[in-house]
Amino acid sequence: MNNRKLMLGNEAIALGLIENGCRVATSYPGTPASEILSSVAKIQQAENLQMHVQWAVNEKIAFEIAYTACLTGLRSAVSMKQVGLNVASDPLMSAAYMGTHGGFIVISADDPGPHSSQTEQDSRLMAMMAKIPVLDPDCPSMAKAMISIAYAMSEEFEIPVMLRPTTRVCHTRQDVLRCGLLDIDRKPEFQKNPARWAATPKFRFKLHTELEKKLTALSMYSPTSPLRLNPEVTSSKCVIASGVAAVHCKEIMQELGAWEKIPFYQVLQPYPLHTEFISEILNSYDEILVIEETMPVIEMQIADRNKVMGKLANIVPKVGEILPETIEDIICKFAGMESKAVSLPTVPGRRPTLCAGCPHRASFFAIRKAAPQAIYTGDIGCYTLGLNLGAVDTVLCMGAAISQAAGFYHAYKHEAKRPDIVATIGDSTFFHAGIPALIDAVVQGVKFVLVILDNRTTAMTGNQPTPASGFGACGESLEAVEIMPIVQGCGVKFSKQADPYKVKEFTAILKEAVKFSKENGPAVVIAKHPCLLDRQHQEKTGRVTVEITDTCDGCGFCVKHFECPALVLNEAEKRTHIDTMLCCGCGVCLSVCPKDSITFHG
Repeated sequence: MNNRKLMLGNEAIALGLIENGCRVATSYPGTPASEILSSVAKIQQAENLQMHVQWAVNEKIAFEIAYTACLTGLRSAVSMKQVGLNVASDPLMSAAYMGTHGGFIVISADDPGPHSSQTEQDSRLMAMMAKIPVLDPDCPSMAKAMISIAYAMSEEFEIPVMLRPTTRVCHTRQDVLRCGLLDIDRKPEFQKNPARWAATPKFRFKLHTELEKKLTALSMYSPTSPLRLNPEVTSSKCVIASGVAAVHCKEIMQELGAWEKIPFYQVLQPYPLHTEFISEILNSYDEILVIEETMPVIEMQIADRNKVMGKLANIVPKVGEILPETIEDIICKFAGMESKAVSLPTVPGRRPTLCAGCPHRASFFAIRKAAPQAIYTGDIGCYTLGLNLGAVDTVLCMGAAISQAAGFYHAYKHEAKRPDIVATIGDSTFFHAGIPALIDAVVQGVKFVLVILDNRTTAMTGNQPTPASGFGACGESLEAVEIMPIVQGCGVKFSKQADPYKVKEFTAILKEAVKFSKENGPAVVIAKHPCLLDRQHQEKTGRVTVEITDTCDGCGFCVKHFECPALVLNEAEKRTHIDTMLCCGCGVCLSVCPKDSITFHG
């Protein structure tokens, strides 16, 4: 049997969790972390393992479920992206005080760049604020190996441990060693201790004191000590790096010949940084270069501005990924060598757009027709791309479309001419963070229209199930919770559901909703049509064939205002064409052309 397999970083992390006896794994999908839980689910099914695998409604709930499982002595883990950790920050801070019984790992995948996030924040700073240790892998194999270390740390020190992979770790493939399942035969046993698990402020002070002692001990924990990778080299200078930056540094220093001249250290545990290591490098070197993504976490703990060069000294970029070309230039200057780094040409990118046949495109087109002068508040999801259609003006964070709609209403409500306000939010995001905001809007009498874009899945991150799906992470049957009764339960007086593919009917309902909201308060319209890419909802909708007639004069209205990738404007011919390779036959474009130049074929 081949014990090695080519794996995505997130698959390697999932394998590490399974091999090390994780019994409860939870998550809310978010790139670059989404594949972790789905990979756990695949292994669980393949091996028929007795464990709980769950997509939770949001990251806070996912954290609380997994954390509570560790109180019974079982090993558990929660995974999310870095902005998801913001949502889970409340239980994170408290769990650090109370500690753990079984091993508990918080996997927070960072997105330097950012590639698919609102921020490129550094989860290591969150670990510092919570006062829990954090491990920084540089590749899929190391990420998997660190799962074992993290569980050992968590159980020895009774503390949550963070694993912080970044996009380049999560989405890189590497040959990974499969070690087999660790034999951990544990039965859940919750030992009641209200002074710890339900601690009041007086006891929290005691728990905080104990937490500080744990951090002191962790700063001397030998399995996570920084690695000196070229111990035979002596110099008055040294380079320190962690995570993906460490891989780049090693390769670049070897290629430049600096590996034989400058000592190199790789930090595995950026926080708490080992105290002996700090003393050693400050006593041994006059110049210390620190390269890390994204914030100066290691640099701040060394805390000698006279010796340390990094982000605080503007030597290392403070924004974006630290690309190999940048690292080569930094190391060359530090080593007194001539840089041979080649500047990459700037290539104009193609702006992202909704898929051909996406029901959201039809929804946005109808919204613009029903409320052409409105303020459009948007949310987090693939439907954020409604901004290309002029139907999204703001995007803040999960669930904020509703709250920002309320904010605009309260800002304008005393004005003689109050603009219409239309908020758009996805079905998964509505379950995640929209319900409390909608209740608040109802209580405050906010006059706006909420369009819930229900495509029956969490499309942006890989079609994970929502609470309305009726099945779980492993395909098991679950109770399905529909959106309409929730909306009505929130107190909304106007609530209707329609298929956005039926553009004229859907537009008429939106106009009715706008009219109602002007005088009465929140109006909710649910745009219900499954995502075309979701295999769980391959509903047989009649495919139609359309053609563009000779009456097309190339005005570009369909391309500019509908932006379907299957509609291609040829400016030289002054004619729009249909790309039959992309067209899905939804037929929505039949309602788009103002000159009726798009018709049924045949």
